[in-house]
Amino acid sequence: MTDKTFSKAELAQYDGSDGKKAYVAIDGLVYDVTDVKPWAGGKHHGQTAGQDLSAVIVKAPHKKSVLEKLTVVGNYTE
Repeated sequence: MTDKTFSKAELAQYDGSDGKKAYVAIDGLVYDVTDVKPWAGGKHHGQTAGQDLSAVIVKAPHKKSVLEKLTVVGNYTE
């Protein structure tokens, strides 16, 4: 993991659109979902990358189990 800290505005730049990287924040950590096929184009089941999805992931069928497969790229702070 890097020592990078993302603000809400910085994270929003990583929305997966136009070839940009796709990052999501969960519980204070920022994960790279760029190469995750279901996140192609920065969108997944109505959600968009570049946001804090902490409240959303707990409602997903897979919950947080998918996080262990992702790369942490930094920390998130509002």
